[in-house]
Amino acid sequence: MVQHSSKFVSAPKSTESPLSDAIFDRLTGWSALDTLPSLKEAKPATVWTSVLCVIVALLIAEQALWRSRKRHLPGKQWQIPIIGQFAESLNPTMEAYKRSWATPLAAVSYIVIGSTTEYARKILNASTFTEPCLVKSAKDILLPENWVFLNGKVHNEYRKSLNVLFTPKALEIYLRVQDQIYRQHFKQWLADPNPNPQPYQLKFRDLNMMTSLRVFCGSYIAEEAAQEVSDKYWLITQALELVNFPFAFPGTKVWHACRAREVAVKHLMKAAADSKVAMRKGKEADCLLDQWVEQQIEGKVRDFTDKEMALVLLSFIFASQDAMSSSITYGFQLLADYPDVLAKVREEQTRVRAGDFESPISLAMVEQMTYTNAVVKEILRYRPPVIMVPYLAKKDFKIDDNYTVPKGTMIIPSFWNSLHDPEVYPDPDEFKPERFMPGGVNSNGMDSKNWLVFGAGAHRCIGVSYVMHHMCGVIGTAAGLMDWTHEVTADSEEVKIIATIFPKDECRLKFTPREVEH
Repeated sequence: MVQHSSKFVSAPKSTESPLSDAIFDRLTGWSALDTLPSLKEAKPATVWTSVLCVIVALLIAEQALWRSRKRHLPGKQWQIPIIGQFAESLNPTMEAYKRSWATPLAAVSYIVIGSTTEYARKILNASTFTEPCLVKSAKDILLPENWVFLNGKVHNEYRKSLNVLFTPKALEIYLRVQDQIYRQHFKQWLADPNPNPQPYQLKFRDLNMMTSLRVFCGSYIAEEAAQEVSDKYWLITQALELVNFPFAFPGTKVWHACRAREVAVKHLMKAAADSKVAMRKGKEADCLLDQWVEQQIEGKVRDFTDKEMALVLLSFIFASQDAMSSSITYGFQLLADYPDVLAKVREEQTRVRAGDFESPISLAMVEQMTYTNAVVKEILRYRPPVIMVPYLAKKDFKIDDNYTVPKGTMIIPSFWNSLHDPEVYPDPDEFKPERFMPGGVNSNGMDSKNWLVFGAGAHRCIGVSYVMHHMCGVIGTAAGLMDWTHEVTADSEEVKIIATIFPKDECRLKFTPREVEH
């Protein structure tokens, strides 16, 4: 891979021609249609000449508006008329993104991309000027009242009430559930009679989805309902790609995603209602919903409606599902490709678990997994699942002394350069977990400014500990119970971008039982 400095920000890709009537009038000199000569009286040649003049004027106006917004930023001097770079954006590639990350602020058609650590942090922390927008259709899909779209004090208060869901006590409960799900899926993988490697990306997605639903909802969501949510949620993932047709017209991805959201929210609302009934009867908490209801009953947080709880769960699934599926996929691929790293993980797992891989994992065990945690951090750095997060400029935003991002512009902090900065991470394109070990070059948070895997500012991921525990649990337990081989193809190192990144060949693996020494 090509090394990238973290000194850059770029700017923008447009998929539309945002001309106003005012610009049209100003450039053409027509203030009203009734000033035009009668078309009936005009000769055909005159009509076609007039039409051609109008088209040329519109194209000139589009380019003029593009140049006025681009100003001095690096990038193409002129845009492809009308469609901009829409065709290229429909099939995003890492190579195209890396070109846009190659300068501090560059013009990529009305989207400003912040490619340096400095600019990324400035965008993420500028809640007065920016707000999360994800993609144009996100509010249609996740609903505008969803807490992820709140900002400022309201968001901070809402977030504070959710922190109780990720206490050590809660995380211990979740780990027990997670461990059960891992083992169920491992048995399925080992039972596959096909002797040849198979694509495992979607199987990792299934593991993550079922883990999320059981951790969040416990037994309050039936098997059939859980499978329906899992199947439908894939439609939401597809509709939340960075470039998509943004309107919910029947048959479009956004329309299907909205229908999928309705199904998911229905099941999640029922789960919330059932948890409230059970907890008021004295049930012991064994999932996130129970933990949340318990806090409400005890008066530690305000009461939430079933729909509010369902939308929070929907946001948690959205935030975790695709990102963790990406990281788990790359985790298994990298451990197969680096057998020396896998051997060290196994040594640590055997020591921490005292050779007992049949007993469930505990929070105390995870906290002793120094090397496994380092491996997880390096997976997340080496192949960050989320390479950028779209924000919207609520007002003109002076991002530096030379450029003000216009109000209404999508402004995107990107994280790849920050996590591959050779000044912070020596040999950034090498997979080296030891950099995060005690005494390593990136130990003890020495890279905290660049560590943007989970974002920064008010909207930083609320479930950081949950993600780290989940990945340590999956990788650690798998290392103890299974062997696996990776079929390396020409596309193994190529990156496919959906909402997050994946190996283009979908990670072809074969799992076999491991003989555990006692």
